[in-house]
Amino acid sequence: MTETTLDRTQPASAREPSGEQPGKVRTYDVRTFGCQMNVHDSERISGLLENAGYIAAEEHATPDLVVFNTCAVRENADNKLYGHLGNLRATKRDHEGMQIAVGGCLAQKDQNAVLEKAPWVDVVFGTHNIGSLPTLLERSRHNQDAQIEILESLETFPSTLPTKRDAVYSGWVSISVGCNNTCTFCIVPSLRGKERDRRPGEILAEVQALVEDGAVEVTLLGQNVNTYGVEFGDRGAFAKLLRACGEIEGLERVRFTSPHPASFTDDVIDAMAETPNVMPQLHMPLQSGSDTVLKSMRRSYRSKKFLGILDKVRARMPHAAVTTDIIVGFPGETEEDFQDTMRVVEASRFCSAFTFQYSARPGTPAATMEDQIPKQVVQERFERLIALQNRITAEENQRQIGTVQELLVTADSGSKGSETGRRSGRAPDNRLVHFSVPTGAPEPRPGDFVTVSITDAGSYHLLADPTSVDEFRLRRSRAGDAWDRAQAESCGVGTTQVGGEQPGAVSLGMPTLRPNG
Repeated sequence: MTETTLDRTQPASAREPSGEQPGKVRTYDVRTFGCQMNVHDSERISGLLENAGYIAAEEHATPDLVVFNTCAVRENADNKLYGHLGNLRATKRDHEGMQIAVGGCLAQKDQNAVLEKAPWVDVVFGTHNIGSLPTLLERSRHNQDAQIEILESLETFPSTLPTKRDAVYSGWVSISVGCNNTCTFCIVPSLRGKERDRRPGEILAEVQALVEDGAVEVTLLGQNVNTYGVEFGDRGAFAKLLRACGEIEGLERVRFTSPHPASFTDDVIDAMAETPNVMPQLHMPLQSGSDTVLKSMRRSYRSKKFLGILDKVRARMPHAAVTTDIIVGFPGETEEDFQDTMRVVEASRFCSAFTFQYSARPGTPAATMEDQIPKQVVQERFERLIALQNRITAEENQRQIGTVQELLVTADSGSKGSETGRRSGRAPDNRLVHFSVPTGAPEPRPGDFVTVSITDAGSYHLLADPTSVDEFRLRRSRAGDAWDRAQAESCGVGTTQVGGEQPGAVSLGMPTLRPNG
């Protein structure tokens, strides 16, 4: 363990750092790589910084602080980080007082190596001590020396830290951190530790707080959500948690990610089907359709069980959309193994898939396995899998034409939104829909709901172009009201905190008043 001893009796502040003009407020930019867990951690990092007095940097402006929240799962993660750090070296030299911090999984893995490779970095912190960041930054400024703190166990559960959410209408809620599985390709357990579960009351309090802050959608987040409860001995805890979320007034959509097929049980399927605000969407990582490869991966299920889960889900929820993760080219994968994967993908009818070419991660058992697959073979198989999944995705999207969908309007209008005039929203099954607002219809706000008929389908999205006001229905929501308030306050997002005492936060579902001035 690498640890710097910190004096936490004095709160860190972004004001009046040494060498800068008194009263100057420092700006920050958080740059995120990796999974939903990292996205959620970045919201916590932003909340911590704003509590310490920082403000978000304007677009295209040079920030006083850049924080990289890193991923270590993919092979090119190292190159990506150190490339960005190299690009910032000259910027830091020309911007007096600028600081750079590196956190997340790659920082937890590389530790001192980050400073050895990029000595112009000011702070390195790990996955277990996000809450230390403001203090580490202040100490680095005061001492004019780099600070590193990497803990081997969790210091503070991430969801007890302040949050600056990306969207007022939705939010992430961590129900657990870490993982007890031993998949041979995965480095996450060694970086985030064994599974730690929050108590149900704490989770539901945070969900309630988000709802009172304007959110209408939450995503329950964990490395393996369906083993939630293992730490306190309740195997049915996750299904109970889903049902409890269904009792929260004002919470319209509940999602979760990611489950593990080996421990996905019927009580969870029942809870999904019988709880109205749990959405008909399931991300179920396959990884491989070959039983031989699954065994080598230490994935404790086989293709028959995986397909059986999907059959049960669709029997209870015929319109459920299923997505997945697949790795191509795992060590020892034969052409026959790959064909097994293709057969399972064809049978599964995923609406989309996150497909990866296997890359060896130092510190994982798979990295030292024999029969590493040549790059050109992996690439060729990968392209065949992509072609198959693209066909299935297009066919599944075509099946949506003519269906009526209620969309949660998002703030992002898509890359062509300004050209087409369309807005964007998410269907209950989380499919992306670009829609137009007919002449004479009221304009929806992010967080509002619109009901439209799907008129066309693209490769990765659906289209809805109503021709009259009669074909378009708007339902204004508390989330849309929250969006209006956030824009009026010029802060762009809401803030939620559980277990804190900072003014302007929401604690355990009870709103606090903002002080004047």
